[in-house]
Amino acid sequence: MCGLIIRFVRADDSAALLRIYAGYIDTPVTFECALPSDRAFAERIAAISAEYPYLVCEEEGAVVGYAYAHRQRDREAYQWNAELSVYLDPAYTRQGLGGRLYRILLDMLRLQGIRTVYAGVTVPNPASERLHESMGFVRLGTYHSTGYKAGGWHDVAWFEKAIAPYTANPEPPLPISQIDREQLEEIIRRHTQ
Repeated sequence: MCGLIIRFVRADDSAALLRIYAGYIDTPVTFECALPSDRAFAERIAAISAEYPYLVCEEEGAVVGYAYAHRQRDREAYQWNAELSVYLDPAYTRQGLGGRLYRILLDMLRLQGIRTVYAGVTVPNPASERLHESMGFVRLGTYHSTGYKAGGWHDVAWFEKAIAPYTANPEPPLPISQIDREQLEEIIRRHTQ
C-alpha cells in the first residue's frame, strides 16, 4: 500500500465513489436499498463535506476507498457527536486501510471539537467488528432484526468511542472548512508515511 494517496474529496469524485458504494447496495452492509443517482450522491457528498471530513483513497489515480464522518443525530444537544462510515474496493479490504482512514478522521474530528464517535455495523461482520474493537470502540449493544434487506432481517451493532474530554460549556464544533488546512494536511501526512 505504499502508492496510496489519501486526500479530501473533490466534486469530481462522485462517480468513482458511487462505483465503490454500488458494490454494497445488494448487501446488508448498507440499509440503502437502491443506488442513488450520481447527482443525488454528489449532493450528499457536498452536504457532508461542508461540515465534516470526507476522505478519498486512491492508487495510481484510481479511487479505491473512502471514509467520512457525518452528524450522528439532528437535535442540537447531539452536535458534539459524529458517526463514521468507510467503504473500500473489495481488493483493498483487510489491509489496514479502513483503520488508517479512521485514524485520520478521528484526529480531524478532535480539531473540530467532536467528543464522541459512533459506528453502526450490520452483524455478523467479523472484519468490521474487529476494526472497531481494535480502534478502541466499545460495543454499546445491538438493534435486533432492525432492517430487512437481501432476503432477511438483520441486526445492527452500535459502537462508540470517546475522543475528547467532556468539558462544561463546550464551544460548538467547527465545520471542517474552518479548521486550518495545513493542520488537516499534516494529519493526513502523519498517517500515510
